[in-house]
Amino acid sequence: MEFLLKLLAGAIRVTIPIAYAALAGMIAERAGVVNMGLEGMMLFGAFFSVVGSYVSGSAWVGLLFAMAAGAVTGLLMAVFAIGFKCEHMITGVAVNMFASGMTVVLLQMIWGTRGKSSTVDGLGVVSIPVINRIPVIKDLIGSVSPLFYLLILCTALLWLVLYKTPAGLRVRVVGDNPFMAGSMGVNVYKIQYICMMVSGALAGMGGAYLSIGDIYMFSKDMVAGRGYIALSMVILGGWKPVPVAVCGLVYGIAQSLQFRIQSVSIPSQLVQMLPYAVTIIVLFFAKKGAEAPAMEGVHYYQKGE
Repeated sequence: MEFLLKLLAGAIRVTIPIAYAALAGMIAERAGVVNMGLEGMMLFGAFFSVVGSYVSGSAWVGLLFAMAAGAVTGLLMAVFAIGFKCEHMITGVAVNMFASGMTVVLLQMIWGTRGKSSTVDGLGVVSIPVINRIPVIKDLIGSVSPLFYLLILCTALLWLVLYKTPAGLRVRVVGDNPFMAGSMGVNVYKIQYICMMVSGALAGMGGAYLSIGDIYMFSKDMVAGRGYIALSMVILGGWKPVPVAVCGLVYGIAQSLQFRIQSVSIPSQLVQMLPYAVTIIVLFFAKKGAEAPAMEGVHYYQKGE
């Protein structure tokens, strides 16, 4: 029982950045844009959260820096993918490569090193008295990053907006049939740009967890493929906010299990590939009931273009 509790507690913590990135990918795809640039947005979020904490002395300011950096990166990708009609996949990969190189350059400029930054103030953990009195639950989330509770709030807000507001209806229609939406007077470009900026901000929050929420510093390419894993969680969750966020636990449990079997006599390469192998296997056997937005990845042209 103790092993299981520790496994799940570790899984929840590992899931947090994946869930943020998965929500980011979900909202972008709901608006018809395949956000392959999640990796780069998370990397910029991780880097600028450290910069914000470093210059201000406040990790919360660092989190705002991360959200702003992610939103700007989302806007940059939107300009090329939506405005210039570049292929979404290629644009996303370009954003990832740009982020990987630029963060190293900025790391050298600010801290004089290409490996990692200096230690900064982090977000720490929060402990809610009511939760700490509940058996089992207290072992899982008794002391956890405040970004965990913000994740719950973001998931609830996305569900509320997508399914209970006219704006959410417009987003879903744009993802399924932007040409019909445009003929009804919906500003398709505006919705797609806004969704890409929201997507970038969410991905930036996921990146911030990796730096100021966990190790309190930035290291080169610390996102380590989580942005790509998050895209698979979008598919597994059926493009719906709550399932998408929860499905991050698939990767989280595999990653947490990886940490706990490293002492067993198993080749290290097999241990390291466990989270990615589990993700692929789960996707292979996942239910096919959920359908992607019908026009994701398809360029929209308004009348006269």
